Amino acid sequence: MSTVLLIPAAVDQSQVGPVELASVPAGVLAALSAVADPRARRGVRHGCVAVLGVAVCAVLAGATSYLSIAEWAHDLTPSVRARLGLGRRAPCESTIRRVLQRIDAQQLDQSVCSWLAQRAAALRPASPARRRVVAVDGKTARGARSRATPGGRAVHLLAAFDTAGGTVLGQRVVDGKTNEISAFAPLLDQVELTGVIVTADALHTQRAHVDYLSGRGAHYLFTVKANQPTLLRQLRALPWADVPVADQTSNTGHGRNETRTVKMTTVVAGLGFPHARLALQVQRRSRRTGSRRWRTETVHAITDLTSDQTSAAELADALRAHWGIENRLHWVRDVTFAEDLSQIRTGHGPAVMATLRNLAISLHRQAGSGSIATACRTVSVGRRVW
Repeated sequence: MSTVLLIPAAVDQSQVGPVELASVPAGVLAALSAVADPRARRGVRHGCVAVLGVAVCAVLAGATSYLSIAEWAHDLTPSVRARLGLGRRAPCESTIRRVLQRIDAQQLDQSVCSWLAQRAAALRPASPARRRVVAVDGKTARGARSRATPGGRAVHLLAAFDTAGGTVLGQRVVDGKTNEISAFAPLLDQVELTGVIVTADALHTQRAHVDYLSGRGAHYLFTVKANQPTLLRQLRALPWADVPVADQTSNTGHGRNETRTVKMTTVVAGLGFPHARLALQVQRRSRRTGSRRWRTETVHAITDLTSDQTSAAELADALRAHWGIENRLHWVRDVTFAEDLSQIRTGHGPAVMATLRNLAISLHRQAGSGSIATACRTVSVGRRVW
């Protein structure tokens, strides 16, 4: 993997401290340079790219607040500060805070995610075994509740996530849970979707969404629940008892045993939902280890793919992969980066910090890290060189 250090190659690593070994992947500073500096030019000591570069490095090492970013920056040696373009002094907490609160969060996210997508494409196999799956889901930064937000609500963020590589492809701030629908298309406008399967929860099972995805050359796989009562009633009424099981998987983990069966049938007409070609019934049976009591859940889904284009196994894997955005992104931001406990509330700060966390998680995933917490500790003591 092509990399670039934030320290001169001539520095003897045996004579420097852990922070001097900090590094960022090639091209990230160039990507950050596309973000406009919101400050007046007069009196600016540290450039916007330098401040953002410091923030990226610090979050890669596990920083969770403006103060922890500033503390990380103040441990840098002169050679590292020079490489970052910081001059003799590292930015203080107030400088970092003002920059991250005021920069355009959407512009930052577009720059970062476009760069991440390019890296992900370079790492992707030339002939992948299956189609890419992009999961769309929202998350509320519960600690970012402020009088300045509409209705005093916490900041809500909608993200697009490449489930195979663990890369965040885009993020948008929305006013609240119900407004995810209007943010769906603008979020995916910046994502390459040709041939991709897009998954989302039942909130996004909308006719306008599937028309949009069809126009972008993408496929959809959406679950159907009570927000589409007519469609759900039609799916339940299909003769599932006569449909054979097309795929079955069993696994044990996290203190429970689970079996999933998938039935799939072609629906040529009658559903009244755009582009629908296949209907799925997924039945999950689970029980806690040591218990004899089984819990059964039945979920219905639809897709525009035909039986000639896909298989029950691929669709079952795609449905299951959708929850990777919860387990591999949202959960990590909460547990490893303490996002729900963060008191960052002012301006664009919550969205900007979420983008930096997405960047850190994505880079660690692209580097092959299974544990983001371990990867952050590895960077913090200088054992990882990108």
